[in-house]
Amino acid sequence: MSGTNPGGPAPGRLRAPAELIALDGRVVVVTGAGGNIGAGIAARMAAAGATVVSHTRSSPAEPITGRSGRPGLVVTADLTDTDGPRRLVDAALEHYGRLDGLVNNAGIQTVVGFAELTDSEWSEMIGTNLTATHRLTQVAAAAMSAQESGGAIVHISSIEGSYPAPGHGHYSVSKAGMIMHARAAAQTYGSAGVRVNVVSPGLISRPGIEHAWPEGVGRWGKACPLGRLGTPEDIGDACVFLCSDLARWITGAELVVDGGVMSNPTW
Repeated sequence: MSGTNPGGPAPGRLRAPAELIALDGRVVVVTGAGGNIGAGIAARMAAAGATVVSHTRSSPAEPITGRSGRPGLVVTADLTDTDGPRRLVDAALEHYGRLDGLVNNAGIQTVVGFAELTDSEWSEMIGTNLTATHRLTQVAAAAMSAQESGGAIVHISSIEGSYPAPGHGHYSVSKAGMIMHARAAAQTYGSAGVRVNVVSPGLISRPGIEHAWPEGVGRWGKACPLGRLGTPEDIGDACVFLCSDLARWITGAELVVDGGVMSNPTW
């Protein structure tokens, strides 16, 4: 590993916070960018100045041209294929010559009773949410380690990685695994200047959720100290922070973005 600046900018020459949060000149891959949360993350990265490589498996996505003015890229790949992660990272490197950030957001969530889970349902969940994250992290971290500037990786987990919900047992296991994976990866790649952290969202608003799940949305509203559902942009801003120089000495950490719900015993 050839990175020589694992701690980020030297503390003796700190820039102003507005400069530190800027991602100008950086290339960031966002997986699952065709979905609700992924689109919000990609948009906020572009607004902060990053050039965004938007990954999608099947959902439509458009290239994003953000504050930098440099056109983004859309890459379609199945990350559960063994060569999918490599093709995604190679596309970023071929187009832009570097990779500074990765947000592992792509995933699935199905509802199945834990006792009734089939082997195929279990394997699909773990393969999509955890194994694909592991493979992509390995490939991206290798590319970042070859750069003097290192890089930053963020896993999108969930508060269900700590508190499983009924019917989400396999999902919760996969998200708990992502939290521990980030800690192990942080330990592995820190000497090369690659930081790995986790954002664990609470309930995020999406079109029609109030009608599709009124009981859950109602319970959330009563339990949430900040009184609302989260937005994709809330998660995007947390990712921007963790990919920026403001987070230069943060790695192996979990940032819970849930409006304070986890401060209550239950929701």
